[in-house]
Amino acid sequence: MSAARGGQIKANPSVSKTQRNKSLKRLFGYLLSEKLKVVTMLICGAIAVFLIVLGPKIMGQGTNVLFAGLLGKMLLASGIPAGTPKDEVVKLLNSKGQGSIAQMVNSMDVKVGEGIDWNWFAIILVITAAVYLVSILLRLVQNFIMTRVVSDTVYLMRRQIEDKLNNLPLNYFDRVPRGEVMSRTTNDVDNISQTLQQVLGELLFSIFQFVGVFIMMLSISPLMTLIAFIVIPIMALVSMFIMKKAQPNFTRQWARTGKLNSNVEEMFSGHLVVRAYGQQKNAEDTFDKHNQGLYEVSRKAQSFSGLIQPSTGFFGNLMFVLVAVIGGVRVLNGNLTLGDLQAFTQYSRQASQPLGQIASMSTILQSSLASSTRVFEFLDEPEESADTTTPEVIPTDADGRIQGHVKFNHVAFSYDPEEPLIEDLSIDAKPGKTVAIVGPTGAGKTTLVNLLMRFYEIQGGAITIDGVDTASMTRQGLRTHFGMVLQDTWLFDGTIRENLFYGVHEGRHVGETEMIEAAKATHVDEFVRKLPQGYDTLMNEDSSELSQGERQLITICRAFLSDPDILILDEATSSVDTRTEMLVQQAMNALRANRTSFVIAHRLSTIRDADLILVVNHGSIVEQGNHDELLAKNGAYAKLYNSQFSGAAQEEE
Repeated sequence: MSAARGGQIKANPSVSKTQRNKSLKRLFGYLLSEKLKVVTMLICGAIAVFLIVLGPKIMGQGTNVLFAGLLGKMLLASGIPAGTPKDEVVKLLNSKGQGSIAQMVNSMDVKVGEGIDWNWFAIILVITAAVYLVSILLRLVQNFIMTRVVSDTVYLMRRQIEDKLNNLPLNYFDRVPRGEVMSRTTNDVDNISQTLQQVLGELLFSIFQFVGVFIMMLSISPLMTLIAFIVIPIMALVSMFIMKKAQPNFTRQWARTGKLNSNVEEMFSGHLVVRAYGQQKNAEDTFDKHNQGLYEVSRKAQSFSGLIQPSTGFFGNLMFVLVAVIGGVRVLNGNLTLGDLQAFTQYSRQASQPLGQIASMSTILQSSLASSTRVFEFLDEPEESADTTTPEVIPTDADGRIQGHVKFNHVAFSYDPEEPLIEDLSIDAKPGKTVAIVGPTGAGKTTLVNLLMRFYEIQGGAITIDGVDTASMTRQGLRTHFGMVLQDTWLFDGTIRENLFYGVHEGRHVGETEMIEAAKATHVDEFVRKLPQGYDTLMNEDSSELSQGERQLITICRAFLSDPDILILDEATSSVDTRTEMLVQQAMNALRANRTSFVIAHRLSTIRDADLILVVNHGSIVEQGNHDELLAKNGAYAKLYNSQFSGAAQEEE
């Protein structure tokens, strides 16, 4: 059957504000899954910020001590006697026309002739150092907890993705490119992890710092705070404008990344075909097109986000100048101490810095949010219908085996509701018999197997095994009775031994002796013994140590070891040479013994001994019978058979 079971999934480059808000809320839901850690992280961050914003205020007191000591010495040098009360000093200075100095003396704790109180100044330095040291320790604790929270979040997300992959219907993978799935489940998750690790702690710290600085500035001078914060709304508006421009490009960036990955995966898996047909130039052009598209949206996203820091820096410097000028005038007028001015200028820097950081990190978070939306779209894909809560079980004999009587009763199925495929199909496969399914490409042969295994759900009728409706069983319970050998020989990274044992169901013990016997029966032992590491030879999906036929024999042996009640062979010999086909055929004959078997084959020579041959076309059975009966009918099967063997005869001539 054709694999086109619907259109491809389309990444939406223009995510709406509602979608972004939902994704943000959902992402925070993951982060808040461990509330105790999050609360501890927030408390540590809040206390650390409180201590940090307290630092300039304490240092300002140290500046006041130094300045007051120097001023006391200056007053003594000007002729004012030591120990003169501050009130009299102020009156004396006013009488001399030194009103500004008098106001400065009045606003500070000045003692004529005493000089700098170094002991008190040292205490202030120690307190300041202790405050900053404790704040650093709390930041370390906050970052450690934050790392754990983000790691746990991504771990949970990856587990849900794995569960989702195992529960998605087969038609999802028919319509979505593998590269797109890989991009959403790897690249996007990695982007979420890296972004949250980089900015989450700093973002929280910056927000706390801005609030704390604002409170401290108000405590020093509400008027100067109001003047300084005239700049803040302008800075915020400019940052919001830039972020609004950057966000759609981050969304497009990850959508383009998915398309590029799909193209790379497709070209890599088919690189032999690309070279065989001389399509390297077209492949390069297609890659360049996707790469150029990714480059354009990435450049725009980074260009806009790069404007945040310079713009916030400009407004931060503007605020600092306003504070320095107006604060200096207020110090001269005696309305503000020099230490408070020093603290206030530091706070003005600390106020603009977190705003710039928040704006910059917000653009980075937009990228994470775009990836989150793509991941959540994947997690929200419809899953297979839930298994029944009261599943039926196929009766077994004393050896734990079922009879294997398979029946299709008036089955109806269609990939597309508007294009019926199977409308009224009935098949009766007797226990222990071999049923061969033949027909032209796209006739529906593999579809029958997919329905039998419940990879797709039928829309009408019923499929029963030993009288039990497969729909009333759990999918896992149903599939434990089956063994499959497919046309595509899939071997995973691991040893040959591990690949052979892969099909053994949980709870069933198979020893080394049984494995060797199965390998000999399926002609696997013959070539594995010649390998340097034997059954411990490491394999992967594209292992070149073995031929296609040898790889196919390993998959047959894997099915042999699983000891299935019902066997499915789907074009198992279509890609091997004639000599290897004979070995594969012998192995399959051994595997089919005393089992109900379904064999899908294009090479009709391989199914001449089948007990029942079904000729399928357009989802319907047009003929059925054994080999001799169908040849005698001189119908569709005879035409298929004769066309193959007449072609073979012409080749021999």
